[in-house]
Amino acid sequence: MTVLPRPSVLSIEPYVGGEAHLPGVNRVIKLSSNEGPFGPPPGAIEAIRNAAAEAHRYPDGGAEALRAALGARWGLDPARIVCGNGSDELIALLILAYGGEGTEIVMSAHGFLMYDLAGRWAGSRVIKVPEKNLTADVDGMIAACGPRTKLVFLANPNNPTGSILPQAELDRLRAGLRDDILLVLDSAYAEYVTLPGYDAGATLVDASGTTVMTRTFSKIFGMGGMRLGWAYAPAPVVDVLNRIRGPFNVNAIAMAAGIAALAEPGWIEKSVAHNETWRAKLSAGLEAAGIKVWPSQGNFVLADFGTPARAQAADLALRKRGLIVRAMGAYGLAPCLRITVGTAEENALVIDALAGFMAAHG
Repeated sequence: MTVLPRPSVLSIEPYVGGEAHLPGVNRVIKLSSNEGPFGPPPGAIEAIRNAAAEAHRYPDGGAEALRAALGARWGLDPARIVCGNGSDELIALLILAYGGEGTEIVMSAHGFLMYDLAGRWAGSRVIKVPEKNLTADVDGMIAACGPRTKLVFLANPNNPTGSILPQAELDRLRAGLRDDILLVLDSAYAEYVTLPGYDAGATLVDASGTTVMTRTFSKIFGMGGMRLGWAYAPAPVVDVLNRIRGPFNVNAIAMAAGIAALAEPGWIEKSVAHNETWRAKLSAGLEAAGIKVWPSQGNFVLADFGTPARAQAADLALRKRGLIVRAMGAYGLAPCLRITVGTAEENALVIDALAGFMAAHG
């Protein structure tokens, strides 16, 4: 006799990360996971080396030094910060704590896959609200909330579309939700945003007892392999997360690297300047080749080829050149490819490859 899990668990297709290898290709350029183009900051690399000698010691279970560094860097109360094994862990913990069987979770149609996967893992019904021009529809999300809704997830900027909602729309979303609905603002790409008036979510967290902001070290700090994320939340939510997270959910080496990364002089400024310049050049190059590029505030662009078949053919052409980007079928965007903003050389190679593809298939 086979022991079966809850039916909702069997509805989950395992998450597939961006590829990193191509058989038979000598040089592979990975632009599929929105990783920072420069790797980790030098100070973080040195901290990783130094911390390795103490790898036999259990880490600080409360991440006190890391939370203090985060609080100092972003002007936040360390007591209201919870660190996790990537922001994915914190997203899942929030869903497990506040969702579950008989509850509903609302998200935008093309939002980050982990909201859906973790929601179904917990047994919640996940409602995906259609977007307008690949941008979250605030009125639609509010209307989708029913008596069983417990959480609303919004990535701002959104992955994979790159779209962003202004603060007024975030305020309107929070005001339109019941006070017993937790609004989770996923701000994984916050550091890349240069729009005036943008707030990553801390203002709403402070103004509301039912809003949470999640952040990550995986993008601008180039530490995806370290699996380090954090949340800023109201004190009661922090209490809940600390009750259910693992006692040593963040490893000591990741914490040391995170503290050093936060202190790296000029790292964010350098990364933002590069991203601003090359996201624009990458977009312009693709558009000149006849490819629609959706506006983005992240470190990636969403290239729209019009049909799934053409996107698949473009993906194959890139792969033959050793360039790995992200197919978007799992996000309901099969005509599109998501392309990370890489180094100057990598971006130029993408532009050249796709210009050649469009010239041959346009």
